[in-house]
Amino acid sequence: MPESLDESLASEQPPNSDVQQSSPHNTDAPFSPSERESLASPGPKRRRGITYAAEDKLPKLPIPELEDTCRKYQAVLTPLQNRREQEDTAAAVHEFLKSDGPELQARLKKYATGKTSYIEQFWYDSYLNFDNSVVLNLNPFFLLEDDPTPARNNQVTRAASLVISSLCFVRAVRKEELPPDTLKGTPLCMYQYSRLFSTARIPTENGCQIAQDSGSRHVVVLCKGQFYWFDVLDDNSDIIMTEKDMALNLQVIVDDAERTPIQEAAKGALGVLSTENRKIWAGLRDVLTRDEDSNNAECLSIVDSALFILCLDYTEPKTGAELCGNMLCGTSEVVKGVQIGTCTNRWYDKMQIIVCKNGSAGINFEHTGVDGHTVLRMASDVYTDTILRFAKSINGQAPSLWTSTSPDPSKRDPESFGDVSTTPHKLEWDMLPELSTALRFAETRLADLIQQNEFEILEFAGYGKNFITSMGFSPDAFVQMAFQAAYYGLYGRVENTYEPAMTKVFLHGRTEAIRVATAESTAFVKTFWADDEPRRKVDALKKATQKHTALTKECAKALGQDRHLYALYCVWQRAVDEEGAEAASSNGCSSPVDGSPSDMGVTSQRGGSISHSPPQSANKKTADKTTSASPSPRRPLQQMPSLFSDSGYDRINTTIISTSNCGNPALRHFGFGPSSADGFGIGYIIKDDSISVCISSKHRQTRRFVDSLEAYFAEIKRLLRSVKKGEGAGRSKARESEKEKTVGKGKAIKIDGQPEGEDQVPVEEEVDEGLGGYGFFDAGMLLQALKASQKEKERPSDKAAGNARRAIGKKLRLNEY
Repeated sequence: MPESLDESLASEQPPNSDVQQSSPHNTDAPFSPSERESLASPGPKRRRGITYAAEDKLPKLPIPELEDTCRKYQAVLTPLQNRREQEDTAAAVHEFLKSDGPELQARLKKYATGKTSYIEQFWYDSYLNFDNSVVLNLNPFFLLEDDPTPARNNQVTRAASLVISSLCFVRAVRKEELPPDTLKGTPLCMYQYSRLFSTARIPTENGCQIAQDSGSRHVVVLCKGQFYWFDVLDDNSDIIMTEKDMALNLQVIVDDAERTPIQEAAKGALGVLSTENRKIWAGLRDVLTRDEDSNNAECLSIVDSALFILCLDYTEPKTGAELCGNMLCGTSEVVKGVQIGTCTNRWYDKMQIIVCKNGSAGINFEHTGVDGHTVLRMASDVYTDTILRFAKSINGQAPSLWTSTSPDPSKRDPESFGDVSTTPHKLEWDMLPELSTALRFAETRLADLIQQNEFEILEFAGYGKNFITSMGFSPDAFVQMAFQAAYYGLYGRVENTYEPAMTKVFLHGRTEAIRVATAESTAFVKTFWADDEPRRKVDALKKATQKHTALTKECAKALGQDRHLYALYCVWQRAVDEEGAEAASSNGCSSPVDGSPSDMGVTSQRGGSISHSPPQSANKKTADKTTSASPSPRRPLQQMPSLFSDSGYDRINTTIISTSNCGNPALRHFGFGPSSADGFGIGYIIKDDSISVCISSKHRQTRRFVDSLEAYFAEIKRLLRSVKKGEGAGRSKARESEKEKTVGKGKAIKIDGQPEGEDQVPVEEEVDEGLGGYGFFDAGMLLQALKASQKEKERPSDKAAGNARRAIGKKLRLNEY
């Protein structure tokens, strides 16, 4: 490595390489009006590729009947209320149906005329008007499985592989070659994929906006809190770097970042500012851009307009729980009064791919425009592509995920790349005194936030989907009842529980809220913990899971109660705003964006699983999960519609157990923060023979919850086998005769996932909420192939000759590694 970044690349680059480069984005006008268009905008009419081919045929989200919604509202509250509260809610609903309700329903239908969705803009506003830190409140995370090729599980190699595969996904989306998602043959809305890359959450004094640079060609790399960028695509969205080129760039960045002591680098780690309260962050962005002589505005524009952020951490979390915490919020480690944890190596307003020193990798994503199921598809395809590309290096006939691929960068004419800069540049911020002070305060608040939360995981290997279905249960419903039973066993009560159901079978569909606590689930947990016979416990479980499956189907048809009630509330708030009522002032809440009503802090459920990440699940975390309590009224309570002033509306919008089922073999874990101060955030993945669970809370009895859950899984299996064994007396004579005749004549073959001596039971009709079925390449053969040496291709020179853009940031010297 050269001693200084100021040393030239003359020995390795053509004389004209990378001189007078311009910013990858016009910083005088960072985002045009079209780039800041409403997220609900359908976009321009044009001929579509296969990705969006079915969009025009998708039905619109239906507006449920008012009476049905009110009936379901009462039903979901019944297990959570005492008799007096139930009577109060019934009276409030009765009053609502005969007074404000019909008028609000009519207003909602009128508002929805000509729109893609009756809830969409209200939903975006609920996220964008959220003022608190997005860390642990909105952004979910995915933890990827390790690369099945061991030689690639080091930081630079894994990161380069993930970036190249991510760029393949970007290219497929931009060229509209990404095959559309389907659910049991039904096409799903693909609109969210258009908002997945090159977007940024931009805070303003009047709420946040989502900006997008549809022509973005570069990525930003964070290493020890320091920022770097380089171009990775040409104007045709073709990849302009080989994986070896990418690895070299990342190694150069890692080596350069290590030149600055971590304590010194932390003092300029401006990514911490993205964790601040949104109004404070908006003011700090004004500070960054106000001085015309400063290059801070250019640096900020480069970060905002990047395709995504790659975070290279210098630590190696030792446990699964530590890994999950690192992917969700980073680590907090203060040495001699200076924060040196990975929490300083993040930028939470964009999608981040995070790679640890040992190659462990994950994704943390901004949740406003995308739910967990969308990011799950991306993570799954990226993970699969990394395996397939390695397979192709061994066997050129190996399959590919992509309809078409970029021309080999090493064989292209340098002139064909256009005006690009593939050499990494370091962004150098002007650390004004007020920025340094703000960074210090933001870091201490972030450290507090991290310390206030804890994470525990369960990697249950006793059984998974195969066993559950063999017993006749829907896997998702089975695991949801496990959460109910474990919580009841700890606290002796039933609490409001959220799970997102995907509604992407509709145009611009997001999620609907499944309220898991039902009369049937309550009866089950009480029976399970009672001194009752196994048969009664299993029968109660069967009824509870059947009810959950029925609710899931209903919510997947967008016929739940939460989203409809929220839209009615927003319509009421809009009417108040339009009337100019004096009492409709902010009342401490964010001002509406572009005239849209503020969500007043109402639930934004994490779109998870079928995503999380809000409810964010989403899944959050899906990915949806409740991000706050129910809305605070802007006018006196007595003037509010009776249903929204009912205490039950507070109850249904305060989620204690926020859950999301989101995953496939590409993920090891996923999760999100708790949605309330006394709640749990639970992300889970049901695999064929195991169940992975990540639980977060603000230091409740998280470890005991995990232990109770593990004990429940073992006990319910014992009960199921006990009951099934008792049913053996009714086994058919032919089967008994078969068993008698085969004694001593060889070993009977066991059905996969079925315990010995047990028959398969018809499984409940399962609703797939996780977009399962993504292609997952069986890499077993690759593990042996890795032992063979791989011939490296010679790295081509940086093909940026002839460009005439002004360099932004110091150019790094590329040595051969």
